[in-house]
Amino acid sequence: MRVTFLGTGSAMPTGERFQTGVLLQEEGRTLLIDCGSGVLHRLQQSGVGYENVSTVLLTHHHLDHVADLLPLMKARWLAGEGHLEIVGPQGTKSLVDELLAVHEYMQGKLDLQLREVHPGEFSVAGFDVSAYETRHSLPCLAYRFGNLFTFSGDSEAFAGLANFAEESAILAHDCSFPDDVDVSNHPTPDTLGRELAGREIGRVYLTHLYPHTDGRHEEMLESIGAHYDGDVRFAEDLQTVSIE
Repeated sequence: MRVTFLGTGSAMPTGERFQTGVLLQEEGRTLLIDCGSGVLHRLQQSGVGYENVSTVLLTHHHLDHVADLLPLMKARWLAGEGHLEIVGPQGTKSLVDELLAVHEYMQGKLDLQLREVHPGEFSVAGFDVSAYETRHSLPCLAYRFGNLFTFSGDSEAFAGLANFAEESAILAHDCSFPDDVDVSNHPTPDTLGRELAGREIGRVYLTHLYPHTDGRHEEMLESIGAHYDGDVRFAEDLQTVSIE
């Protein structure tokens, strides 16, 4: 499996980090997880391109995770790609219907397949997926792909999510702010390290990074490392990780 971080930023993007998007590729199958602002451009920069993404899996419906959904639809329509499947938690169908109600000229341009999923197991784009509800301000699902890859979506750090990710080769986890920021619905390094302590995970990549984290990576890693002794790194836009 190849995991490409298309966007590792947040609702306050920087020039280096666009909003959330993760691309999975395995044996000819391709899946885009989330589609925040800038992800459409990152798809082109990755060499994969929007023409080759026919399925999007949403963690939740905050703007920084769905902002490029309509631009993706339009780009695929203009490129002659007539199909797109959008899968996500409860409310996904209403979200897409309301987006299309604002931009009426896009109605009927694509063969859209909309599917809502719940915590548990399902298949999407040929991938077998397990979903787990996170702790966020909107209903949000974390997704696990066998023992290869787990994506936290947006969430506070808590034991249930750490258990869900245990024994994954790669965990990409929200770590939006350094420790001195008073925040809910997202973890800080200290809270994340405490919840990961004792877990067996191959490697952890920190993502969903607000500008507040700029220049503070070393202290954030030290804070996590005070509790968790595993391999922790910061994800970067357009970084690709291969998982055997």
